[in-house]
Amino acid sequence: MTFEMYIIAGAGIIIFILLLWIIRLEVKIGKLLGSKCNNLDDTISLFKKEISYLKKYAERSADNFDIIEKKLKKTVSGLGTIRFNPFKGTGSGGNQSFATALLNKEGDGVILSSLYSRDHVSIFSKSIKNLVSEYELTTEEKQALQKARESII
Repeated sequence: MTFEMYIIAGAGIIIFILLLWIIRLEVKIGKLLGSKCNNLDDTISLFKKEISYLKKYAERSADNFDIIEKKLKKTVSGLGTIRFNPFKGTGSGGNQSFATALLNKEGDGVILSSLYSRDHVSIFSKSIKNLVSEYELTTEEKQALQKARESII
């Protein structure tokens, strides 16, 4: 073999390797472009639109999360109930009476109290603001308020 043959064989091998490399790049570009676009400009334009949509969606989602978080702070997250007999020793009422405290995360809510006797049932409501009521609380209502405060998540 002459020197020219070596050059031609080397050039052939280099051309074959370059062809394989071009085919491999074409496959990768095809995957990058996907089936929707025919060229790189279309793909970049499509990606810009999709990124813009995702940014708007993220902003709306963040706004929605803020609204949901504000609403969750106002929902009942603490609950405490105490059952008791308000007529100790007289035999009427049993443990049918109760005091229930319903509180949100900010410590606002209501205490509902029920006094049960054989003849009638009385129900009372006292508002709570920052874990304090403007009305005097009974021992059972204080216990219910304490239970509700401990159960706030």
